[in-house]
Amino acid sequence: MLEGLGLLGLFLVSFLAATVFPAQSEALLGGLLLAGTYSPVTLVIVASVGNTLGSVVNWLLGRAVEKFSDRRWFPVKHRQLERASRWYHKYGRWSLLMSWAPFVGDPLTVAAGVLREPFWSFFLLVAIAKTGRYILLAAVVLNFI
Repeated sequence: MLEGLGLLGLFLVSFLAATVFPAQSEALLGGLLLAGTYSPVTLVIVASVGNTLGSVVNWLLGRAVEKFSDRRWFPVKHRQLERASRWYHKYGRWSLLMSWAPFVGDPLTVAAGVLREPFWSFFLLVAIAKTGRYILLAAVVLNFI
């Protein structure tokens, strides 16, 4: 029972870290990796799925930006969204491979929704970026590199 709570906690923190709520999924993933209670592959999958689905929330918010952008809880300020939109226009959908990056990632996922990036290309590129980050983190924590 407690084992499942650790995975659920990782999923929720990873999900929240990609949305409007401030959270640090990397610290929790690192701690769980070091604890050795769970398979590293399972932890990376759970964190990746949670973080990718959190980015889907941002994409949906971007699709509805006209309704929500003036709300206090909206994850991206107008200036950040403009900068992310310029970046997105310059590099296209491939900029979503930077969705893992702090400060840039969340605005990019919202901009993808605003600019009507098709869901499946959005989802695939974000999943690759998020999973790659967690694989790299796991490799560093476990001294593979």
